[in-house]
Amino acid sequence: MIHAIELPRSTPEAQGIASSAIQSFVDALEEKKLGVHSLILVRNGSIVADGWWKPYASHLPHMMFSVSKSFASTAIGLAIAEGRLSLDDRVLSFFPSYVTPEISENMDELRVRHLLSMSTGHAEDTFGPMATSPDEDWVRTFLSLPITYPPGTHFLYNTGATFMLSAILQSLTGQTLVEYLQPRLFEPLGIETPVWEANPSGISLGGTGLRLRTSDLAKFGQLYLQRGVWNGQRIVPEEWIEDATSVHISNAGNSNPDWSQGYGFQFWRCRHNLYRGDGAFGQFCIVFPEQNAVLAMTSGTYDMQGILNAVWEHLLPGIKTEALPENAQETEALKERLAHLMLPLLPQTQEVESSISARISKRTIQFEPNKLHISEASFAFEADECIFTMRDDQGAEHVVRCGYTDWLPGESVVWKRHPSPSETFRVAACGAWADDHTFVMNWQYIETPFRYTITTDFGGDEVVLSVQVDVSFGDDRAEQVHGRFV
Repeated sequence: MIHAIELPRSTPEAQGIASSAIQSFVDALEEKKLGVHSLILVRNGSIVADGWWKPYASHLPHMMFSVSKSFASTAIGLAIAEGRLSLDDRVLSFFPSYVTPEISENMDELRVRHLLSMSTGHAEDTFGPMATSPDEDWVRTFLSLPITYPPGTHFLYNTGATFMLSAILQSLTGQTLVEYLQPRLFEPLGIETPVWEANPSGISLGGTGLRLRTSDLAKFGQLYLQRGVWNGQRIVPEEWIEDATSVHISNAGNSNPDWSQGYGFQFWRCRHNLYRGDGAFGQFCIVFPEQNAVLAMTSGTYDMQGILNAVWEHLLPGIKTEALPENAQETEALKERLAHLMLPLLPQTQEVESSISARISKRTIQFEPNKLHISEASFAFEADECIFTMRDDQGAEHVVRCGYTDWLPGESVVWKRHPSPSETFRVAACGAWADDHTFVMNWQYIETPFRYTITTDFGGDEVVLSVQVDVSFGDDRAEQVHGRFV
């Protein structure tokens, strides 16, 4: 049984940070529209600020994407400490049945340390070919791919390399990453057993797929800040903390300055002598060793450098070495601000009801065959909400409630960016008339970075519905479908 472990709390001033500096940081995040979903700031072991932009909430896990890599790295560090493997073990030694004469000569020189430091020598990320391999044997696919550069000489961000770390651990222990880390990391830190997605063979993805609460992320960062000690107990060897967060290969040349400070063992170095785990669309666990602080954040943005710039410009200068005089007024203002954070609702550009809403409410729209798999839909325009009901091309019905003046909670599987079609995700939605004949809905999948904007134009001979995702690994252009009332 996992016992909840919460970090203590303090006023910012007592820990040497002005509440106004944190306010300035939050202001910058919102003014620059950086799409942050949550943040927790820890100083000297105490939470000094935390907030969730509604509809996100403290109890909800969030997709971590590549922050997963830092947890996979930790598992490897623990396994090394237990004598199960070493940094210089050859990768092929764990999979002798896969060795063939066709394997790349450089593959024979590939070591565990090269997987950890993203210096495998591949010219392209191996994760795509592995995920699409016809026989679904990701290990075989990885080992069959050519290695262009001598291992250890060339940096390439390679999520497939982290999967191989997971596969190695599972081959040695018979346990998935979650099973292995459960008694060694998650239970001591009071992290409720998380979800970590697996490949078709049941091997944890390693480099992505982990879902955690923001508080879990903050505790992980605090563990690293404390050099592997938690509540007086050694959890991770100090040597591993030092090794994992030190530079092992140069990644100079990236146009984003915080992606060119060097790479460790599944950790990025930052400017200002900081380090971090990070994940796509703005998931961050930033450790400030000199300032004795940790910042955990979740987001949905393409502009990850913009978030880090805001940290360096507004938050970092406000962290002082000594406690500051208490300022009850500023502290209370910050507390109120953080308690009422909210993602923007759609602007109400006119009265909630348009001149056509009563005429079209609850009427069925049939759509032409389309990539979005929408067969038919209806909009029920009520006093405080719109109830959108859709039937997909398999006959399943999906209902999402959209508040006019608030985010309304629900669940949905529609269009979500996730490989498991049977799994529902929590969604919160709002809606508004953009003009007399165009209704817009925002659906925020509140355990993910993803938001869908669904715009429906009722003004022509056809009903035209378009769906736009705000962030995506692939094509984020709007998909459009056409239908008619029946």
